[in-house]
Amino acid sequence: MRVVFVGPSLPDAVAFSESRIDIRPPAVQGDVLRAVRDGATVIGIVDGGFEYTAPIWHKEILHALSQNVTIFGAASMGALRAAECQAFGMMGIGRIFKEYASGVTVDDADVALLHGPAELGCKPLTLPLVNVRSTLDHLEDAELISHQLRVALQTAAASLFFKRRSWRSVVSNCGPGLIENAEVLLELLVTGTIDQKRIDALALVEAVLATPEERSSQEVGWKLHQTFLFRSGRT
Repeated sequence: MRVVFVGPSLPDAVAFSESRIDIRPPAVQGDVLRAVRDGATVIGIVDGGFEYTAPIWHKEILHALSQNVTIFGAASMGALRAAECQAFGMMGIGRIFKEYASGVTVDDADVALLHGPAELGCKPLTLPLVNVRSTLDHLEDAELISHQLRVALQTAAASLFFKRRSWRSVVSNCGPGLIENAEVLLELLVTGTIDQKRIDALALVEAVLATPEERSSQEVGWKLHQTFLFRSGRT
């Protein structure tokens, strides 16, 4: 069984699952352990809860890996956990994972965004900083914005709380002097947005679909220490 935990990074994930993936909401503590107990052999983690609920526990990921379950992470919480657990066999996918793994990105909040409820499809409502950086990279490489403006926009975006970040708030927070026409710049940013989280999430779905639906036969080179808390099931 293949399971992918996903929400605002790829709200329409079901359309790409080819009916071969059990699409579940963003993972919170205990969900990965539950998926293993349900029979999951391949797990993809994209999105996860973190603010009003306990996030995915590293121990449950290590437990799944110790049971030869293949686990991929990308785009959001999955990229964070993949960077933290890659030494134990979790596989990271995409630019966002690579930035966390290399230390280019260090702040958990860089992937955070405000989104609508699951009942309405977890639609993203704000702009994550990782998408800001990918977009500004693209626009600067295409010589549509100057390096000076790019730095100013990125600095402005980074200074905003993730629940208030939008392209309009970024431009408004950029300060005077660099922007000749705010509305023209805003249009450029909106139409030129690179949704890096979506790109990486799609790559994870492809990887999950391409992975055989059976547990890996590769020997695990480490031992999971099952603490009392873990054995008690209080994940």
